[in-house]
Amino acid sequence: MTTTNTKTIPGDARTDTGLDVVTGAFSYSGRAIARRLLAGDRRVRTLTGHPQRAEAGAAIEVRPLCFSDMPALARDLEGVTTLYNTYWVRFAHGDTTHAQAIENSRTLFHAARQAGVQRIVHVSITNPTIESPYPYFRGKALVERALAETGVPYAILRPAILFGDDGVLINNIAWLLRRLPVFGVGGRGDYRIRPIHVDDLASLCLDVAARPDDMIIDAVGPDRLTFIELVHAIRAAVGSRARVVQLPGWLLPPISAILNRALHDVLLTSDEYHAMAAGLADTEGPSTAPTAITDWVAEHGPTLGKHYANELERHFREP
Repeated sequence: MTTTNTKTIPGDARTDTGLDVVTGAFSYSGRAIARRLLAGDRRVRTLTGHPQRAEAGAAIEVRPLCFSDMPALARDLEGVTTLYNTYWVRFAHGDTTHAQAIENSRTLFHAARQAGVQRIVHVSITNPTIESPYPYFRGKALVERALAETGVPYAILRPAILFGDDGVLINNIAWLLRRLPVFGVGGRGDYRIRPIHVDDLASLCLDVAARPDDMIIDAVGPDRLTFIELVHAIRAAVGSRARVVQLPGWLLPPISAILNRALHDVLLTSDEYHAMAAGLADTEGPSTAPTAITDWVAEHGPTLGKHYANELERHFREP
């Protein structure tokens, strides 16, 4: 296994029309990957927990993502050139847990090996470690290890924070800044982040899919700004008059919990704040994607945060 830093090369060097599978092609990063594959005349199939979201006449083949039936998973992966895996859970909810997501990922990888999938491109997270106190980062590290143990050639991409398209985090920060007189930042807000545009992540996924070697890459954009700098950039872009205040770190999770109840959503978890404050959304390596979040926020300010993006409705509630 090698750890590699690379510059993004847009597009896919392959010109054949083989079959690729994307988990969650109706969700956020999965949709961006599927869109790029279709633009390159690839045949695309999705394994999804939301098959009812498929649009009539869509070019994507749809199969249910059923982890309890490995033979069916293997059949749906037969003849596949590349499996692009975006499956994960952001937070535990109901019967959905990080422990379950780890086991589900193992099942998916073993089904891919059984089916003869040629390569797996897996979307992980920056700074995963098995010793992490945060279930998200610890779980991601265990999934990376499970992938390496399958023997299937792989590429692991490690993004920190995604933005662009209909992403949740940046949009909802803007939504709050448009509506609240005060916006609280935990601690001094000087913890750094390395956001990547979701389309840049998709381009990077297609790039590494065409390579032969096992690799791990930090998928990060050119900006390495502090969180409070990001908040001020969004504030300026949307024309907010909200006062940005620094709060004791211990106070932010209970405030977020109040907002969660008011919005019927999970805006920010305690682990997410503490992990970001601990620097886990930051890397010191070179950029592997071209789009700067500061430029993107400035360009999209007039429409950013006009509507709230509800995470629970997207992933756990069906219309």
